[in-house]
Amino acid sequence: MRPQRLPWLLCGLLAGVALQLQQPQLWPAPGYAGLLGMGLLLGVPAWRAHRPWACLLAAALAMAGATGLRAGAYLAEALNPALEGQELRLRGTIAAMPQVNAWGLRFRFVPEGAWLDGEIQRVPPLLELGWYAEPGAGAADLPFLQAGQQWDLSVRLKAPHGARNPHGFDYELWQWEQGVQAVGTVRTGAHAQPPQLRSSSWRYPVERLRQSVRDAIVQRLAPAPHASVQAQQQALRSAGVVAALVTGDQRAIERADWDLFRATGVAHLMSISGLHITLFAWLAQALVGWLWRRSPRLCLRWPAPHVALLGGGLLAAGYALFSGWGVPAQRTVLMLAGVAALRLAGLRWPWPLTWLLVCALVLLADPWALLQAGFWLSFIAVGVLFASNTIAAHADSERARGVFGVIRGFLREQGLMTLALMPLTLLLFGQVSLVGAVANLLAIPWVTFVITPLALLGLLVPPLWQVAAWCMEPLLHVLQWFARWPGAVLALPAAPLWAGLLAVLGGLWLALRGPLRVLGLPLMWPALCWQPAAPAWGEFSLLAADVGQGNAVLVRTAQHSLLYDSGPRYGMHSDAGARVLVPLLQAQGVRLDWLMLSHSDSDHTGGAQALLQAQPQALLHGADAPGRAADQPCTAGQRWQWDGVELEVLHPLPSGVQAVRPNARSCVLRIRSAQGRVALLVGDIERREEQALLARGAPLAAQWLLVPHHGSQTSSSAEFIAAVAPRWALVQAGYRNRFGHPAPSVQARYAAAGVPLVAQPDCGAAQWSSAQPQALVCEREQARRYWQHR
Repeated sequence: MRPQRLPWLLCGLLAGVALQLQQPQLWPAPGYAGLLGMGLLLGVPAWRAHRPWACLLAAALAMAGATGLRAGAYLAEALNPALEGQELRLRGTIAAMPQVNAWGLRFRFVPEGAWLDGEIQRVPPLLELGWYAEPGAGAADLPFLQAGQQWDLSVRLKAPHGARNPHGFDYELWQWEQGVQAVGTVRTGAHAQPPQLRSSSWRYPVERLRQSVRDAIVQRLAPAPHASVQAQQQALRSAGVVAALVTGDQRAIERADWDLFRATGVAHLMSISGLHITLFAWLAQALVGWLWRRSPRLCLRWPAPHVALLGGGLLAAGYALFSGWGVPAQRTVLMLAGVAALRLAGLRWPWPLTWLLVCALVLLADPWALLQAGFWLSFIAVGVLFASNTIAAHADSERARGVFGVIRGFLREQGLMTLALMPLTLLLFGQVSLVGAVANLLAIPWVTFVITPLALLGLLVPPLWQVAAWCMEPLLHVLQWFARWPGAVLALPAAPLWAGLLAVLGGLWLALRGPLRVLGLPLMWPALCWQPAAPAWGEFSLLAADVGQGNAVLVRTAQHSLLYDSGPRYGMHSDAGARVLVPLLQAQGVRLDWLMLSHSDSDHTGGAQALLQAQPQALLHGADAPGRAADQPCTAGQRWQWDGVELEVLHPLPSGVQAVRPNARSCVLRIRSAQGRVALLVGDIERREEQALLARGAPLAAQWLLVPHHGSQTSSSAEFIAAVAPRWALVQAGYRNRFGHPAPSVQARYAAAGVPLVAQPDCGAAQWSSAQPQALVCEREQARRYWQHR
């Protein structure tokens, strides 16, 4: 292979993947087959004729065609929409160790048969199921589930459907990459056929072994019953980290600890990542080489360096398999395999060529990895170390200087990583830990050379798990101290792509050696100073966040902002505030003036606590939030003006504030621009409250309406719809929610009035501006991709 052709070929493979992933929908299979054929036909003569540009084009065509064919084949196995919500009887096997939470279990399930009313049905080859305990019970009251068990279950399935918000997490892409094409719940009620365990086997031996190890760790590190509450919490936290380091079970770590690790920049150390697998490969390589060199005869048959390289790679692959064979672990094994193959073949390629080869290998195995943050962080980190000559040029000289030289080399590498990855981290996550460099100086050696080896040796000597947990406790205290530093985390609004790419280039430039490195600072300036555009004076904008079954609408004027409701609570440790709204406000560069909670129902106040912790300056208006009383209740007649925009509360009347039903106390907020365009946010009012508003002649006419009570049949009377006469009516409800919102009768009433009814599951986050009242922008229609659920 001539080097002048190979880089172009590898770049073409990367370009082909990048282009195919931009498609909003897939072509028919013959189109991709044609691309693949054209690429192969063009590639062979181009390679022989040494034409670099032709090699690049041929590789791009072939890779785009192959990726499209794979995507089409995968999509053909998706769940039939007609089966969503139907009660199916499945027979299959648990394929991975179940994840335990306070309310039940979640597990991967490989179906072997599916029936609906006795008729055989086709379902996707991999499902993710939840088995929840009855009210008042917990996971301990459910049957013991284990990988390899075969069950007959009654389930209801639906397609993976996640929230779609600006700069938000793409849940549907994540499930696509995991191979999960349907999620569902096990039915155990009186009207469902009971679950039945048919057999237990070692069909999934690695997952079964992982589960037994995880359970053994949790049992050994369980806190003593007589210990204080603080000691029990500390023991549970340490046990979760040890279990994650040994088995790769990231859900064993509590959400609060993940927040701590992200704030201090050490999250990459607390689960089995590329760093751990690479370190394991290095240690395994050293051990295999040392053992092989004990026998001169073996060394004569096969050189010890080659055996060590091969043995270390195989042992690292085994470790990755035991850790759950997650996508990051797969990438690392492929990277190690590519580098090992080059060395075993005696090839000494320049580092950019090696880097490109490993990137191409990873994308050949998983093209959708190109859209994952871990892919970019891993490869840019490795590329920076290569480009700065930290590994090659300085390793020998630092070793020659002894221990202090090694420490200096470590500090230099840590500084380079901080400079190079800070802009990329800001681009990907919207925030970066400013204490991360210092925290990693302590955490990397402590976790890598003390806690992780002890945790792994615990597989042979179980008491060492307790020692690893003891070693984890002081690190948690130190990290908490770092997290309390003023300005520990830098959070910036999401900059446009061009500014983010310039900032990444500037970070890479700063990491290089030489006097011109300071030129990287101007490249970072646009992203660091970026501020999203605010509405003009006298205008306002609305952003109805996609939070599932609940309300959350952001109202912005030129210099003020109000959030109407805070979305639902999803679970004991999860809510719309932490998962959706805090990141969304951060990405939008919004500093809340008011948080208005329309009433006390949990689907409206579930995220309030997380929001008020993140933005303590916000005044609380309306209902009380968990842990904080309202600064001012909602009362009809309240009026104020922000930047030429009038805001007025129309309901409840002072005499109705103490009404029995929370829905009847919902704050009704009217927002009017200087040009007379109106939005109406009405919470969960029902027909009685609608009629009261009509009876007293409240100004209800509006261009934009938040549909009352998520589209319940008890609201949206024909008279109310006629009085409002909106140009747009938005329903904030969850996908296939158990209440059936919006009700068919409500949909019919809006249709009869000629009002477009926009359902949030179809739209995602919805944006509307009083300056352009005829346009409603749906996030699901912006930059749509073929893996997203329709």
